[in-house]
Amino acid sequence: MLSSRPFAAGSAVLLATTGLLLGSCSSPASNADTAAPPAAADSTATAANPTAPANSPLQVVAEFTDPQMVGVAVEPGGKIFACFPRWDYNPAYPIAEVGPNNTLKPYPNAGWCMWNDSVKSEPLKHWICPQTVQTDKQGMLWILDPAAPGLKFTVPGGPKLVKTDPKTGQVLLTIPFSEAVAPRKSYLNDVRIDLQNNYAYMTESGMGALVVTDLKTLKSRRLLASHPSMKAEKGLVVKAAGHPMLDLQGKPAQFNVDGIALSTDNSYLYYCPLTGHKLYRIKTAALRDAALTDAQLAQQVETVGEIPATDGLEIDAANNVYLTSFENSALMRRTPAGKIETLVQDDRLQWPDTYSLTADGTLYVATSAIHKTPTWNKGVGQPRAPFRIFKMALPK
Repeated sequence: MLSSRPFAAGSAVLLATTGLLLGSCSSPASNADTAAPPAAADSTATAANPTAPANSPLQVVAEFTDPQMVGVAVEPGGKIFACFPRWDYNPAYPIAEVGPNNTLKPYPNAGWCMWNDSVKSEPLKHWICPQTVQTDKQGMLWILDPAAPGLKFTVPGGPKLVKTDPKTGQVLLTIPFSEAVAPRKSYLNDVRIDLQNNYAYMTESGMGALVVTDLKTLKSRRLLASHPSMKAEKGLVVKAAGHPMLDLQGKPAQFNVDGIALSTDNSYLYYCPLTGHKLYRIKTAALRDAALTDAQLAQQVETVGEIPATDGLEIDAANNVYLTSFENSALMRRTPAGKIETLVQDDRLQWPDTYSLTADGTLYVATSAIHKTPTWNKGVGQPRAPFRIFKMALPK
Protein backbone atom coordinates (compact mmCIF):
# COMPACT_ATOMS: atom_id res chain seq x y z
CA MET A 1 0.00 0.00 0.00
CA LEU A 2 1.19 3.43 -0.82
CA SER A 3 2.45 6.05 1.53
CA SER A 4 2.49 9.60 0.18
CA ARG A 5 5.73 10.32 1.99
CA PRO A 6 8.54 12.17 0.16
CA PHE A 7 10.54 9.05 -0.62
CA ALA A 8 13.23 10.50 -2.87
CA ALA A 9 16.08 12.36 -1.26
CA GLY A 10 15.70 16.09 -1.77
CA SER A 11 12.21 15.70 -3.14
CA ALA A 12 9.64 18.25 -2.15
CA VAL A 13 6.89 15.65 -2.21
CA LEU A 14 4.85 16.26 0.92
CA LEU A 15 1.27 15.82 1.85
CA ALA A 16 -0.63 18.94 2.73
CA THR A 17 -0.85 18.44 6.45
CA THR A 18 -2.64 21.59 7.45
CA GLY A 19 -5.65 19.45 8.27
CA LEU A 20 -3.72 17.02 10.45
CA LEU A 21 -4.69 17.49 14.07
CA LEU A 22 -2.45 15.67 16.50
CA GLY A 23 -4.50 16.69 19.47
CA SER A 24 -7.09 14.39 20.93
CA CYS A 25 -8.24 11.57 18.73
CA SER A 26 -11.98 12.06 18.74
CA SER A 27 -12.75 8.47 19.64
CA PRO A 28 -15.73 8.15 21.97
CA ALA A 29 -15.24 6.45 25.29
CA SER A 30 -17.48 3.53 24.33
CA ASN A 31 -16.96 0.88 21.66
CA ALA A 32 -20.29 1.57 20.02
CA ASP A 33 -20.41 1.37 16.25
CA THR A 34 -20.26 4.73 14.53
CA ALA A 35 -21.69 5.43 11.11
CA ALA A 36 -19.34 6.91 8.55
CA PRO A 37 -20.37 10.13 6.79
CA PRO A 38 -22.89 9.45 4.02
CA ALA A 39 -21.34 8.71 0.65
CA ALA A 40 -22.52 10.06 -2.66
CA ALA A 41 -24.76 7.61 -4.50
CA ASP A 42 -23.65 6.12 -7.79
CA SER A 43 -26.86 7.36 -9.37
CA THR A 44 -25.38 10.86 -9.35
CA ALA A 45 -22.19 9.76 -11.03
CA THR A 46 -19.71 12.32 -12.26
CA ALA A 47 -16.21 12.05 -13.63
CA ALA A 48 -15.08 12.01 -10.01
CA ASN A 49 -17.62 9.39 -8.98
CA PRO A 50 -18.23 7.06 -11.92
CA THR A 51 -20.94 4.43 -12.07
CA ALA A 52 -20.26 0.71 -12.15
CA PRO A 53 -19.81 -0.82 -15.60
CA ALA A 54 -22.61 -3.22 -16.44
CA ASN A 55 -20.23 -6.18 -16.50
CA SER A 56 -18.10 -5.34 -13.46
CA PRO A 57 -17.68 -8.26 -11.02
CA LEU A 58 -16.91 -5.83 -8.19
CA GLN A 59 -19.35 -5.55 -5.30
CA VAL A 60 -19.20 -2.60 -2.91
CA VAL A 61 -18.69 -3.86 0.64
CA ALA A 62 -18.36 -0.45 2.32
CA GLU A 63 -17.64 3.16 1.46
CA PHE A 64 -16.52 6.22 3.41
CA THR A 65 -16.33 9.86 2.41
CA ASP A 66 -13.55 10.56 4.95
CA PRO A 67 -10.97 10.00 6.28
CA GLN A 68 -8.65 8.39 3.76
CA MET A 69 -8.53 4.59 3.85
CA VAL A 70 -5.57 2.58 2.61
CA GLY A 71 -5.90 -1.01 3.79
CA VAL A 72 -8.31 -3.90 4.24
CA ALA A 73 -8.07 -7.32 5.87
CA VAL A 74 -10.69 -10.06 6.25
CA GLU A 75 -10.37 -12.75 8.92
CA PRO A 76 -11.68 -16.32 8.43
CA GLY A 77 -14.92 -15.63 10.30
CA GLY A 78 -15.75 -12.84 7.87
CA LYS A 79 -14.92 -9.80 10.01
CA ILE A 80 -13.58 -6.95 7.90
CA PHE A 81 -10.96 -4.50 9.16
CA ALA A 82 -9.81 -1.24 7.60
CA CYS A 83 -6.85 1.06 8.12
CA PHE A 84 -7.06 4.87 8.17
CA PRO A 85 -3.55 6.36 8.68
CA ARG A 86 -2.94 9.78 10.21
CA TRP A 87 -1.90 11.50 6.99
CA ASP A 88 -3.94 14.64 6.21
CA TYR A 89 -6.62 13.74 8.74
CA ASN A 90 -6.83 12.67 12.36
CA PRO A 91 -9.21 9.70 12.08
CA ALA A 92 -11.26 8.77 15.12
CA TYR A 93 -10.53 5.10 14.44
CA PRO A 94 -7.18 4.54 12.65
CA ILE A 95 -7.90 0.80 12.84
CA ALA A 96 -11.55 -0.20 12.70
CA GLU A 97 -13.83 -3.16 12.28
CA VAL A 98 -16.21 -2.49 9.40
CA GLY A 99 -19.84 -3.27 10.16
CA PRO A 100 -23.11 -3.12 8.22
CA ASN A 101 -24.15 0.14 6.59
CA ASN A 102 -20.63 1.61 6.60
CA THR A 103 -20.32 1.57 10.38
CA LEU A 104 -16.95 1.53 12.10
CA LYS A 105 -15.94 0.13 15.48
CA PRO A 106 -12.56 1.07 17.02
CA TYR A 107 -10.10 -1.80 17.09
CA PRO A 108 -9.09 -3.28 19.40
CA ASN A 109 -10.69 -0.51 21.48
CA ALA A 110 -11.03 3.26 21.69
CA GLY A 111 -7.95 3.55 23.92
CA TRP A 112 -5.67 2.12 21.25
CA CYS A 113 -7.13 4.59 18.72
CA MET A 114 -6.20 7.62 20.84
CA TRP A 115 -2.99 9.51 20.18
CA ASN A 116 -2.46 12.84 21.95
CA ASP A 117 -0.25 14.50 24.55
CA SER A 118 -1.92 12.61 27.37
CA VAL A 119 -0.65 9.25 26.07
CA LYS A 120 2.58 10.24 24.32
CA SER A 121 4.58 8.42 27.01
CA GLU A 122 3.06 5.12 25.82
CA PRO A 123 3.81 4.99 22.07
CA LEU A 124 3.64 1.18 22.03
CA LYS A 125 0.07 1.11 23.33
CA HIS A 126 -1.58 3.35 20.75
CA TRP A 127 -1.98 3.57 16.98
CA ILE A 128 0.14 6.54 15.92
CA CYS A 129 -0.08 6.23 12.14
CA PRO A 130 -0.95 2.61 11.29
CA GLN A 131 -0.42 1.66 7.66
CA THR A 132 -1.34 -2.00 7.26
CA VAL A 133 -3.80 -4.62 8.47
CA GLN A 134 -3.00 -8.21 7.55
CA THR A 135 -4.39 -11.61 8.57
CA ASP A 136 -2.22 -14.69 8.88
CA LYS A 137 -3.19 -18.28 8.07
CA GLN A 138 -4.41 -18.85 11.63
CA GLY A 139 -6.74 -15.88 11.43
CA MET A 140 -4.76 -13.54 13.66
CA LEU A 141 -4.78 -9.86 12.69
CA TRP A 142 -1.46 -8.02 12.46
CA ILE A 143 -1.17 -4.23 12.35
CA LEU A 144 1.99 -2.47 11.16
CA ASP A 145 2.43 1.04 12.55
CA PRO A 146 5.31 3.08 11.05
CA ALA A 147 4.43 5.77 13.62
CA ALA A 148 5.09 8.70 11.29
CA PRO A 149 2.01 10.96 11.47
CA GLY A 150 1.66 13.44 8.64
CA LEU A 151 4.22 11.31 6.75
CA LYS A 152 7.07 13.20 8.36
CA PHE A 153 9.30 11.54 10.96
CA THR A 154 8.76 8.56 13.19
CA VAL A 155 7.71 9.14 16.78
CA PRO A 156 10.59 7.82 18.93
CA GLY A 157 9.68 4.42 20.32
CA GLY A 158 6.55 4.25 18.17
CA PRO A 159 7.26 1.98 15.15
CA LYS A 160 5.81 -1.44 15.89
CA LEU A 161 4.18 -4.61 14.64
CA VAL A 162 1.21 -5.75 16.70
CA LYS A 163 -0.48 -9.18 16.71
CA THR A 164 -4.12 -9.31 17.80
CA ASP A 165 -6.90 -11.87 18.01
CA PRO A 166 -9.86 -10.50 16.04
CA LYS A 167 -12.25 -12.89 17.75
CA THR A 168 -11.54 -11.47 21.20
CA GLY A 169 -9.95 -8.12 20.41
CA GLN A 170 -6.97 -9.03 22.58
CA VAL A 171 -3.49 -7.70 21.85
CA LEU A 172 -1.27 -10.77 21.90
CA LEU A 173 2.15 -9.41 20.97
CA THR A 174 3.79 -6.02 20.37
CA ILE A 175 7.13 -5.93 18.56
CA PRO A 176 8.92 -2.57 18.75
CA PHE A 177 11.48 -1.51 16.13
CA SER A 178 14.66 0.34 17.06
CA GLU A 179 15.93 3.30 15.06
CA ALA A 180 18.54 0.99 13.52
CA VAL A 181 15.66 -0.94 11.93
CA ALA A 182 13.19 1.92 11.49
CA PRO A 183 15.17 5.17 11.21
CA ARG A 184 13.48 8.53 11.77
CA LYS A 185 12.91 8.93 8.00
CA SER A 186 11.58 5.41 7.56
CA TYR A 187 8.02 4.40 6.76
CA LEU A 188 7.18 0.75 7.37
CA ASN A 189 4.58 -0.05 4.76
CA ASP A 190 3.39 -3.62 4.29
CA VAL A 191 3.81 -6.97 6.04
CA ARG A 192 3.43 -10.69 5.42
CA ILE A 193 3.49 -13.34 8.11
CA ASP A 194 5.25 -16.69 7.62
CA LEU A 195 3.90 -19.07 10.26
CA GLN A 196 5.86 -22.02 8.91
CA ASN A 197 9.18 -20.37 9.74
CA ASN A 198 7.89 -17.91 12.35
CA TYR A 199 9.01 -14.77 10.54
CA ALA A 200 7.49 -11.45 9.49
CA TYR A 201 8.63 -9.74 6.28
CA MET A 202 8.04 -6.02 5.76
CA THR A 203 8.67 -3.32 3.18
CA GLU A 204 10.07 0.00 4.38
CA SER A 205 9.17 2.65 1.82
CA GLY A 206 10.49 5.85 3.33
CA MET A 207 14.12 5.09 2.56
CA GLY A 208 13.78 1.76 0.74
CA ALA A 209 14.57 -1.55 2.45
CA LEU A 210 13.17 -4.85 3.68
CA VAL A 211 12.75 -5.58 7.36
CA VAL A 212 12.59 -9.14 8.65
CA THR A 213 11.61 -10.15 12.17
CA ASP A 214 12.18 -13.49 13.87
CA LEU A 215 8.89 -14.04 15.69
CA LYS A 216 10.57 -16.40 18.18
CA THR A 217 13.38 -14.13 19.32
CA LEU A 218 11.63 -10.85 18.29
CA LYS A 219 14.90 -9.69 16.73
CA SER A 220 14.60 -7.60 13.56
CA ARG A 221 17.05 -6.79 10.77
CA ARG A 222 17.04 -4.12 8.07
CA LEU A 223 18.14 -5.59 4.72
CA LEU A 224 19.04 -4.57 1.15
CA ALA A 225 18.80 -0.85 1.96
CA SER A 226 21.16 0.04 -0.89
CA HIS A 227 19.87 -2.43 -3.48
CA PRO A 228 18.31 -0.97 -6.68
CA SER A 229 15.23 -3.19 -6.33
CA MET A 230 14.34 -1.23 -3.17
CA LYS A 231 14.38 2.14 -4.90
CA ALA A 232 12.06 4.08 -7.19
CA GLU A 233 12.91 3.88 -10.87
CA LYS A 234 14.58 7.14 -11.78
CA GLY A 235 13.06 9.16 -14.60
CA LEU A 236 9.74 7.32 -14.56
CA VAL A 237 6.57 9.41 -14.31
CA VAL A 238 3.79 7.18 -13.05
CA LYS A 239 0.20 8.07 -13.79
CA ALA A 240 -3.06 7.28 -12.05
CA ALA A 241 -6.10 7.16 -14.32
CA GLY A 242 -4.13 9.30 -16.78
CA HIS A 243 -3.08 11.85 -14.15
CA PRO A 244 0.72 12.36 -13.97
CA MET A 245 1.98 12.08 -10.41
CA LEU A 246 3.91 15.34 -10.11
CA ASP A 247 4.54 17.12 -6.83
CA LEU A 248 4.04 20.80 -6.04
CA GLN A 249 7.35 21.64 -7.76
CA GLY A 250 6.52 19.53 -10.80
CA LYS A 251 8.88 16.70 -9.84
CA PRO A 252 7.81 13.12 -10.54
CA ALA A 253 6.74 11.00 -7.59
CA GLN A 254 9.52 8.70 -6.41
CA PHE A 255 8.00 5.90 -4.35
CA ASN A 256 10.29 3.12 -3.14
CA VAL A 257 9.57 -0.53 -2.37
CA ASP A 258 5.94 -0.93 -1.37
CA GLY A 259 3.80 -3.99 -2.11
CA ILE A 260 4.81 -7.50 -1.05
CA ALA A 261 3.35 -10.98 -1.38
CA LEU A 262 4.42 -14.25 0.19
CA SER A 263 4.15 -17.38 -1.93
CA THR A 264 1.73 -19.98 -0.60
CA ASP A 265 4.58 -22.34 0.32
CA ASN A 266 6.42 -19.46 2.08
CA SER A 267 9.51 -20.00 -0.07
CA TYR A 268 9.53 -16.67 -1.96
CA LEU A 269 8.83 -13.05 -1.07
CA TYR A 270 7.68 -10.98 -4.05
CA TYR A 271 7.95 -7.19 -3.96
CA CYS A 272 8.08 -4.07 -6.14
CA PRO A 273 8.82 -0.35 -5.89
CA LEU A 274 5.66 1.63 -6.53
CA THR A 275 7.49 3.93 -8.96
CA GLY A 276 8.62 1.15 -11.21
CA HIS A 277 7.57 -1.47 -13.73
CA LYS A 278 9.49 -4.47 -12.40
CA LEU A 279 8.51 -7.27 -10.06
CA TYR A 280 11.21 -8.85 -7.91
CA ARG A 281 11.44 -11.83 -5.62
CA ILE A 282 13.89 -13.37 -3.18
CA LYS A 283 13.99 -16.68 -1.34
CA THR A 284 12.76 -16.27 2.20
CA ALA A 285 15.46 -18.69 3.36
CA ALA A 286 18.02 -16.08 2.29
CA LEU A 287 16.20 -13.36 4.22
CA ARG A 288 16.24 -15.54 7.32
CA ASP A 289 19.96 -16.32 7.05
CA ALA A 290 21.63 -13.78 9.33
CA ALA A 291 25.05 -15.02 8.22
CA LEU A 292 24.60 -13.55 4.74
CA THR A 293 26.06 -10.11 4.11
CA ASP A 294 23.98 -7.58 2.19
CA ALA A 295 26.23 -8.16 -0.81
CA GLN A 296 25.59 -11.90 -0.66
CA LEU A 297 21.89 -11.28 -0.13
CA ALA A 298 21.82 -8.99 -3.17
CA GLN A 299 22.94 -11.91 -5.33
CA GLN A 300 19.74 -13.72 -4.34
CA VAL A 301 17.42 -11.02 -5.74
CA GLU A 302 15.63 -12.15 -8.90
CA THR A 303 13.89 -9.95 -11.46
CA VAL A 304 10.62 -11.73 -12.18
CA GLY A 305 9.46 -9.53 -15.05
CA GLU A 306 7.70 -6.39 -16.23
CA ILE A 307 4.46 -5.28 -14.58
CA PRO A 308 2.33 -2.14 -14.59
CA ALA A 309 3.05 0.27 -11.75
CA THR A 310 1.48 -1.39 -8.73
CA ASP A 311 0.66 -0.54 -5.13
CA GLY A 312 -0.56 -3.76 -3.49
CA LEU A 313 0.38 -7.35 -4.27
CA GLU A 314 -1.18 -10.71 -3.45
CA ILE A 315 -0.52 -14.27 -4.59
CA ASP A 316 -2.65 -17.41 -4.88
CA ALA A 317 -1.93 -21.12 -4.59
CA ALA A 318 -1.18 -21.33 -8.33
CA ASN A 319 1.49 -18.59 -7.95
CA ASN A 320 -0.51 -16.00 -9.87
CA VAL A 321 0.61 -12.60 -8.58
CA TYR A 322 -2.25 -10.09 -8.25
CA LEU A 323 -1.52 -6.44 -8.97
CA THR A 324 -3.45 -3.30 -8.04
CA SER A 325 -2.85 -1.25 -11.18
CA PHE A 326 -3.58 2.36 -10.25
CA GLU A 327 -2.34 3.44 -13.69
CA ASN A 328 -5.23 1.60 -15.35
CA SER A 329 -7.88 1.70 -12.60
CA ALA A 330 -7.71 -2.06 -12.82
CA LEU A 331 -7.03 -5.28 -10.98
CA MET A 332 -4.55 -7.47 -12.85
CA ARG A 333 -2.55 -10.61 -12.34
CA ARG A 334 0.71 -12.00 -13.64
CA THR A 335 0.67 -15.71 -14.36
CA PRO A 336 3.73 -17.90 -13.65
CA ALA A 337 4.29 -17.91 -17.42
CA GLY A 338 4.62 -14.12 -17.37
CA LYS A 339 1.29 -13.21 -18.96
CA ILE A 340 -0.38 -10.06 -17.61
CA GLU A 341 -4.15 -10.50 -17.42
CA THR A 342 -6.76 -7.85 -16.63
CA LEU A 343 -9.33 -9.19 -14.17
CA VAL A 344 -11.43 -6.05 -14.10
CA GLN A 345 -11.10 -2.49 -15.35
CA ASP A 346 -13.48 -0.21 -13.49
CA ASP A 347 -13.22 3.57 -13.16
CA ARG A 348 -14.45 3.24 -9.57
CA LEU A 349 -11.05 1.74 -8.77
CA GLN A 350 -9.58 5.13 -7.93
CA TRP A 351 -6.10 4.08 -6.87
CA PRO A 352 -6.73 0.45 -5.88
CA ASP A 353 -4.42 0.08 -2.93
CA THR A 354 -4.38 -3.15 -0.91
CA TYR A 355 -5.70 -6.68 -1.36
CA SER A 356 -7.03 -9.24 1.06
CA LEU A 357 -7.52 -12.77 -0.27
CA THR A 358 -9.71 -15.15 1.73
CA ALA A 359 -9.57 -18.95 1.82
CA ASP A 360 -12.87 -19.27 -0.06
CA GLY A 361 -11.44 -17.44 -3.06
CA THR A 362 -12.86 -13.97 -2.47
CA LEU A 363 -10.60 -11.06 -3.37
CA TYR A 364 -11.11 -7.82 -1.43
CA VAL A 365 -9.50 -4.51 -2.39
CA ALA A 366 -9.47 -1.00 -0.89
CA THR A 367 -9.22 2.26 -2.84
CA SER A 368 -7.29 5.26 -1.49
CA ALA A 369 -7.50 7.91 -4.27
CA ILE A 370 -3.92 9.06 -3.62
CA HIS A 371 -3.85 10.94 -6.93
CA LYS A 372 -6.74 13.16 -5.82
CA THR A 373 -4.90 14.61 -2.82
CA PRO A 374 -3.44 18.17 -2.82
CA THR A 375 0.18 17.00 -3.09
CA TRP A 376 -0.36 15.77 -6.63
CA ASN A 377 -2.71 18.56 -7.75
CA LYS A 378 -0.77 21.79 -7.20
CA GLY A 379 -1.97 22.02 -3.63
CA VAL A 380 -5.69 21.65 -4.33
CA GLY A 381 -7.52 18.42 -3.50
CA GLN A 382 -9.68 17.13 -6.32
CA PRO A 383 -13.28 15.85 -6.24
CA ARG A 384 -13.27 12.10 -5.80
CA ALA A 385 -15.49 9.14 -5.18
CA PRO A 386 -15.83 7.75 -1.65
CA PHE A 387 -13.07 5.49 -0.42
CA ARG A 388 -14.40 2.00 -1.00
CA ILE A 389 -13.85 -1.64 -0.15
CA PHE A 390 -14.79 -3.94 -3.03
CA LYS A 391 -14.92 -7.70 -3.31
CA MET A 392 -15.09 -10.16 -6.19
CA ALA A 393 -14.79 -13.88 -6.72
CA LEU A 394 -11.28 -14.95 -7.60
CA PRO A 395 -11.21 -15.78 -11.33
CA LYS A 396 -10.26 -19.29 -12.31
